[in-house]
Amino acid sequence: MKWTFILAVAAGGSLGSVARYLVGIGFGRLLGPKFPWGTLFINITGSLLIGLFAGLFAIRWNLPQAVRIFLIVGICGGYTTFSTFSLDSFYLIERGEVAAAGAYMIASVVLSVGALIAGIQIVRVL
Repeated sequence: MKWTFILAVAAGGSLGSVARYLVGIGFGRLLGPKFPWGTLFINITGSLLIGLFAGLFAIRWNLPQAVRIFLIVGICGGYTTFSTFSLDSFYLIERGEVAAAGAYMIASVVLSVGALIAGIQIVRVL
C-alpha cells in the first residue's frame, strides 16, 4: 500500500464530497426537498464522469496510477452517492410515495448506467 495512493484518495474524496454537498444544496434550494433531484443529478453526472475517465485512461491518457486513483476513486467516489440514493429511496417509500420511489430507483440506475456508457462512447469517437 502506497501512501501516495491513500493521499490521492483522501484529496480527491474531499473535493468530490464538497462538490456533492454543494450540488445537493443547490438543487434543494432550486427545486425543493420533496424529490431527491440533486442525488439523481449527481449519480448521473458522476457516472458520466467515471465513464469519461475510464475511456480516456484506456484510449488516450497515460497518467500515473496515483492520478487515476485521485480522479476515479477519490473525486468520483466522493461525488457519487449510492448510499444517499438508497436512503432517499427509503424515505420516499416511508412517506408512502411508492410510485415516486420506483421511478426514482429505475431512473437512477438506467440513467446512471446510460451516462457511463455515453462517457466511454464519447471518448471512443474523439
